[in-house]
Amino acid sequence: MEIVLLIIAFICMVVGIIGCIVPGLPGVPISYAGMWIAQATERVDFTWQELLVWGIATIMVSVLDYVVPAWGTKQFGGTKYGVWGSTIGVFVGLFAGPWGVVIGPLAGAILGELIGGKAAAEALRAGWGSFLGLLCGTILKLICCGMMTVALIQAL
Repeated sequence: MEIVLLIIAFICMVVGIIGCIVPGLPGVPISYAGMWIAQATERVDFTWQELLVWGIATIMVSVLDYVVPAWGTKQFGGTKYGVWGSTIGVFVGLFAGPWGVVIGPLAGAILGELIGGKAAAEALRAGWGSFLGLLCGTILKLICCGMMTVALIQAL
């Protein structure tokens, strides 16, 4: 049974890493679940502090994944219209399929800026910031899942 649990834990790690890129799969929480599954075996013994830190990291990265596109919009000169558009685009994109998660924040920021009266070039710049924010969020998720995988391997 222990081998089966470890295999499932590593499958969770791989699926978690894939979920960082593929929309609709909550990559970081899946990797974190893999840590808990491994903890159920006698071979892996994470401390409660380690599991708590990884749990907090999971929550923070998951929240940041929704916030960073709006932050990127703001950093690239977006106004509140672009920030709101980007934020709405993230959530609408979740229901629009795989490309919706990528295009949603970008299109939302651009549309928000255009509605707010910005010129097309300024709106595109804000949209670019939203896209870069999304990219940063994806990289952050990949780093977190990668570190969880390394922690699991070291715990063996």
